[in-house]
Amino acid sequence: MNWLEPQWLILIGAVAGAVSALIYLRRRRWIEALLVLVAGAALAGATGGLTLPGEAGGALTVSAAHPPVNLDGVRSLLVKDDGLRQAEWDDLPARPLAWTAPTTPAISLDFPRELALGRIFALTAHRSWKAPGRLQLLAENGQVLAEAKGDGDLTVQWLPPLAEDLVLQARLLDADGKPVDRGPVPVRVREPLPLQVRGRFNAPSFDLRTLDELLANSNAAIDWQIELGKNLRRAETARDPIQTPDLEIVDAAWFEHAPAGERAALLARVAAGGRLLVLGANAQDAGAWSRSVALALAPQPANKTIEGALPMTVAGLAPNAAQAGEWQGESGLETRGLWTRDWQQGRIGWLAVGDWHRHAIEQPRALALWWQSVLDRLQVRRSRDIAWLEPEEMPLPGQRLAVCARGDALAASPGVVFPALTQTLAWQRRADHVDAACAAVWPQRSGWLRMQAQGARPVEGAVYVYADKDWPLWQRRERRAATARYAARAAVAPATGTRPLPAWPFGVVFALAMLGLWWRERR
Repeated sequence: MNWLEPQWLILIGAVAGAVSALIYLRRRRWIEALLVLVAGAALAGATGGLTLPGEAGGALTVSAAHPPVNLDGVRSLLVKDDGLRQAEWDDLPARPLAWTAPTTPAISLDFPRELALGRIFALTAHRSWKAPGRLQLLAENGQVLAEAKGDGDLTVQWLPPLAEDLVLQARLLDADGKPVDRGPVPVRVREPLPLQVRGRFNAPSFDLRTLDELLANSNAAIDWQIELGKNLRRAETARDPIQTPDLEIVDAAWFEHAPAGERAALLARVAAGGRLLVLGANAQDAGAWSRSVALALAPQPANKTIEGALPMTVAGLAPNAAQAGEWQGESGLETRGLWTRDWQQGRIGWLAVGDWHRHAIEQPRALALWWQSVLDRLQVRRSRDIAWLEPEEMPLPGQRLAVCARGDALAASPGVVFPALTQTLAWQRRADHVDAACAAVWPQRSGWLRMQAQGARPVEGAVYVYADKDWPLWQRRERRAATARYAARAAVAPATGTRPLPAWPFGVVFALAMLGLWWRERR
């Protein structure tokens, strides 16, 4: 029971005033009794949170140039422009909002802030209008790296040659070549973590040799065994023992001839979260695949090929449709011939094409990208100890920035260090990031803001802080989106029709009554 709640304070004041008044009445001291009753009523009014009919507060006009610090005494908000940033709205309590989203042009940009070397960087500009235009991606020296034209969303692609932190530039032009919007495009190109791959094959081939070379060139750790004949095997051992491989690769012949226990163990590892790729070019037993992984295979015409940038020969046994039960194929030329399915916590892929070794000499980069798309379909990746999350909105100088990270090593990290700000902050959990931890900072200037997660093995990261004048149309879109979210949060307005009575008049009356009582007692 909390005796400081308003209802108890009113009761205590009323009881004290009534008892004191009765004592004075018994002594026939009428003025003192009246003063005690007035003091008790004033005390109840000062502590009881009394209200009167009518609305409290007024309306406040909000603009990005003059964001409000607090909303004390404000009943509702009026927004005439694009509104505030998400960080600014989060600092304000919910209030009814009168706002009509402007129809002036705005854009949003979509691109990865961090990219593994060997992956294609893609920048997409989403425009709020449709008209002919161009999107250009520029190097740091101003050279045009890529360009796209169209009347809707525009996407440019570029393959980074080195692992480094880049601040590219991009500009959006109209049909006449006049600038519409421009600004920096920061991206961190990092060396990929080497995959741990285990391969078991029943027959050698040029395809296997080419695949082995591709994985070796990517610095993967390979545990490779190929059956060359009866009691004859070629083995390639990884640099370090592989306990839990990121990817297991088998050819169909190995799976069909493997003992039942070995096949069951392989599928159990996949069910626990592993990734399995089956090279189906030498498959012979369609029933084995139907019974073990529910994959329906049908004979294919001899010498059937899949045309495209990299023509390939179709396996003798392959699914006849893009959708084969739980197995999902791909209609695009990039990974046509690959069927995948989830297997409990893991994933299995069936590759029903071969003869890719023919492209290793003439088109090595295209072949490497094709294999990367295959691994992407299988969702093969290695996660770092700590992964830094992308900011929710454009970081700007002087504006609060939430730096968030997730990962298994985060539990042993007490905080994060920002050398440029000479700050060390403790990690904090947020309700909207249940699997991550965050720290709030206020960047002082534009450019890369470096940070380092503390721990036994410190993990470095960086986030780019834009200048106030960068990408004005993108900033406009972000403020509109943040304002719309705030309007939805404040859609249920607090109950109106009453306004609180100020407490200070009751305090003055109480003080005067007690002074009068003291003066009467001194006489």
